[in-house]
Amino acid sequence: MKNYSKLVNFEISRFLKFYLILIGLTIVFQLIGAIIMSKEYVSFSNKVIYEEQIPVSQYIEQYGTFLFQNYINSVWFTMPIFFCIAMLMIYVFFIWYRDWFGKNTFIYRLLMLPTERITIYFAKLTAILLMVLGLISIQIILMAFEIQIINSIVPTEFQTYLSFNEIFKLQILSYLYPNTFTDFILIYGLGLILVAVLFTAILLERSYRLIGIFFAIVYVILSFGIFISPLLMDALYTDFFYPLEIFGMVVVTSIIVLVSTIWIANQLLKYKIRV
Repeated sequence: MKNYSKLVNFEISRFLKFYLILIGLTIVFQLIGAIIMSKEYVSFSNKVIYEEQIPVSQYIEQYGTFLFQNYINSVWFTMPIFFCIAMLMIYVFFIWYRDWFGKNTFIYRLLMLPTERITIYFAKLTAILLMVLGLISIQIILMAFEIQIINSIVPTEFQTYLSFNEIFKLQILSYLYPNTFTDFILIYGLGLILVAVLFTAILLERSYRLIGIFFAIVYVILSFGIFISPLLMDALYTDFFYPLEIFGMVVVTSIIVLVSTIWIANQLLKYKIRV
């Protein structure tokens, strides 16, 4: 456990500078977006009310109020999120290949550590998970600031109030912040399985090189096929299975994929991996 903790801390520290840059870009881009969108709405409303000489109530009836949902659905909010997701997906590969192709082939030192090699796998997997959870936690705090910025710029009578619960039910946020603990485990658990499958595919390629690319592709396709098999069965046999049965089958296939992924990775790290 001590070696595992050290490895997790080591993996996070290696990515920390770039991770902080991602956080910084997200904060700057979203806060600027909240300011720009708020000021544009206020500017437009003032122009219309002044030029057409209409009361506020008539303006709101014709043009509507400022909705925080409009900001959530804007490129100012969504682009940094998708950019962070893309960067973390790239890092899923970089976290392994850096050790092979980086300075002094660092993988030698990792594999020579006095610990089970699968610990390296779990440490990298945990590092990715912690970074994802860190980003979504920061996003919650950031939204609180964005709401305050909008409230300070857009007059109250020009806004439609949304509670935090209503905000988290908006489409993109409902995926980032599931409404129930079960949904949270399901969504982020599936994401963790996806990363684990990609990790094992990378190890297949590293173990068998050129032919390993073929093995990795086949392995990813098989894993995906096993995982979606309950959904295919539900599509083929409409109304034959209860939703709870489909959910149970998805859980079972997910466990099968995860366990087999970890087992294959362990075997590769122990007996096949080439440095």
